[in-house]
Amino acid sequence: MKICVFGASSAHIDNKYIAAVEDLGEKLARRGHSLVFGCGATGLMGAAARGVKRGGGYIHGVIPTFFEEEGVEQLYGGCDEVTYTDTMSERKRQMEDAADAFIIVPGGIGTFEEFFEVLTLKQLGRHTKAIAIYNIDGYYDNLEKFMKEVTERAFITFKCYEMYTYFSSADEILDYIESYKPDGTPWQKLKIGD
Repeated sequence: MKICVFGASSAHIDNKYIAAVEDLGEKLARRGHSLVFGCGATGLMGAAARGVKRGGGYIHGVIPTFFEEEGVEQLYGGCDEVTYTDTMSERKRQMEDAADAFIIVPGGIGTFEEFFEVLTLKQLGRHTKAIAIYNIDGYYDNLEKFMKEVTERAFITFKCYEMYTYFSSADEILDYIESYKPDGTPWQKLKIGD
């Protein structure tokens, strides 16, 4: 299975996040999966790739050409395949199309955007892929609380709230993704409800 990992590119985050995502990447590879990611060498993107490489897995990086040309981000050099795009939107589309499932690890603005895009696409019936949030050290606790409140206030349906799941361990995430089956709910119920 090709698993897309969205996460931080920052090189200044606490090592507990780096270690946890390297472990996730290694377990992902040892269980026979490959990685699709944003091709960055630092932060949690780099951690995921290093873990997958250590586990002997296949790595597909997707990066806009201007990142390399303008030095926006250091690229991970151990990719088995690199796809270059013209824009950030194309980058996301390439990763979304290539992936069989998504894991959201801690991150910033770009990671939030990526999560909400794959969630919106699922809500609109554009895909039925698993979405797992790796809630390392409670990083996404406030997001979970916020999304629950949004649901309670009827801005999204409860079925939409159920389209993704929070986890605190790599093994739980991989068990979930490997056993995931879409429940067949039509997109209209995800978007509009009963």
